Amino acid sequence: MDLLLLLKAAIMGIVEGITEFLPISSTGHLILAAELMDFWTKEKSDVFVIAIQMGAIAAVIYEYWTRLWGAATGMFTGEEKGRRLGFGLIMASIPIILIGLTFGQTVKELLFNDVAVAIGLIIGGFIIMWIEKHPPQVRAHEVEDLTYRDAIWIGLIQVLSLIPGTSRSGATIIGAMFLGVSRKAATEFSFFLGIPVIIGAGLLDLYQSYDVFQTTEDWTVLSFGIIVSFVSALLLIRALVAYVAKRDFMIFAWYRIASGLIILLFAFTGWKLW
Repeated sequence: MDLLLLLKAAIMGIVEGITEFLPISSTGHLILAAELMDFWTKEKSDVFVIAIQMGAIAAVIYEYWTRLWGAATGMFTGEEKGRRLGFGLIMASIPIILIGLTFGQTVKELLFNDVAVAIGLIIGGFIIMWIEKHPPQVRAHEVEDLTYRDAIWIGLIQVLSLIPGTSRSGATIIGAMFLGVSRKAATEFSFFLGIPVIIGAGLLDLYQSYDVFQTTEDWTVLSFGIIVSFVSALLLIRALVAYVAKRDFMIFAWYRIASGLIILLFAFTGWKLW
């Protein structure tokens, strides 16, 4: 077993767990981390970047199991709030599933690079700034208050997250806030919405690229990264919910813009960190 490779997988897991639910693009950070550490071959690394996100989303299922079970059963028992949340998540997931299946591989081939990540980070940063300075009136205070129309719009906005650097969490949270959803409800709906999307994308990528992982060591490295991702994401979820209850997302907007500019600087000058 290559212990250095295992250490790199653990670092990737931590990066994923920390960034998946923040509006700063987990995929973008994973791509950059993989390039900086020279993590695995390009083919294996690209699959790892997608599959490892299943660990983070498993943390959401663990943390919100009771509410998610209520949403699932509510679709059949007729409990209003559970039914609305359950069907809302299904409706919001359809656009990115359809677009992802159609264009996902093309996006992966063309835009999984540092320049695309940097541009996505910068544009998203300015959008977050705008929404924080022009906050719409809140009309949906809890995630169960979202209408089906809200869910569909958020689902359409989520399609933008196929572009690395955009951030699925950033797109869905800020998109929901633009529609009049409270910061807390927007954050939780983004958590829940990631479940079908991320698990589906991870399993599909593993199925399509099954022959990429040919040894027991390959699968061990991937599994270890997913476990580390789960643990770090679980800690982040609890901290983020507490954070958004009292603060805005401006710090993440500045972080996105600054990091995007630094990435572009290194990309166009050819400088190396080491």
